[in-house]
Amino acid sequence: MHPAELYPDDLVYVDDAERETGVPRATIRQWAARGKIRRYPGNGRPSGLGHAQRTMYALPEI
Repeated sequence: MHPAELYPDDLVYVDDAERETGVPRATIRQWAARGKIRRYPGNGRPSGLGHAQRTMYALPEI
């Protein structure tokens, strides 16, 4: 079973993760790129800046 299926409420977009944890979004993305935290597919919701957010992160890992 996939962790995202067990705890869907713990998955957040990078903007929400930055707001809730205080960790800068660049740092969160670097951790994911280095394999320290996992990425999950998002639903492509609009971010308000003309971009779609496609990646979610597990809040407890951050």
